[in-house]
Amino acid sequence: MTSILIKFIANAAALAVAVWLLDDITLGDEGATTGSQALTLALVAFIFGLVNLIVKPIVRLLSLPLLLLTLGLFSLVINALMLMLTSWIAGDAFHVDGFWTAVLGGLIVGLVSWAVSAAFDRD
Repeated sequence: MTSILIKFIANAAALAVAVWLLDDITLGDEGATTGSQALTLALVAFIFGLVNLIVKPIVRLLSLPLLLLTLGLFSLVINALMLMLTSWIAGDAFHVDGFWTAVLGGLIVGLVSWAVSAAFDRD
């Protein structure tokens, strides 16, 4: 249970950093209150976690030849697609504008999520 909570917090922090660093990734309304944005961020982190739990393993399995051919660099494209799918599911609450923004956002989310998980997971 603790591991799931750590991954949820790591995803939320990573998405917040991506929204903060990239202008083309937006979270809800600009004039929304901090509490409303935090709730939206939690909802988007939950959706992103479900996408990574359900869809990502299937996509990785189907793209295994490309992953092997590119020595794993195709995982950046997979992360970008998962971020774009999250944007599509979340609707107006979270928006990623363009594929290359999604690639950069996926890289940021992956790095920040890894760092936060490594910092808090003390098993």
